[in-house]
Amino acid sequence: MFVITLTYVAPLDRVDELLAEHVAWLEGQYASGLFLASGRRVPRTGGVILAAGDEPRVRAALAADPFAVAGVAEYEVVEFLPTKTRPELAFLTEL
Repeated sequence: MFVITLTYVAPLDRVDELLAEHVAWLEGQYASGLFLASGRRVPRTGGVILAAGDEPRVRAALAADPFAVAGVAEYEVVEFLPTKTRPELAFLTEL
């Protein structure tokens, strides 16, 4: 599993211009089964994504993000192995 943090490196008005494309890209990643959760950071300096899959697939998906293509965000990818969860999230230890 991966925790991905996005950090905006462009003004928010430029980020907002690409937001609809970014959301469509997110929807595609959810449909493919790669992404498990995503959302904005608080304060709004970027976002966070939880992904399941192998690292090459995750990195290829991130490279296709409209935010990456336009150069408005940078990404940090951290892999981790969940070993303990709340009971309703136990499936995460099997990914």
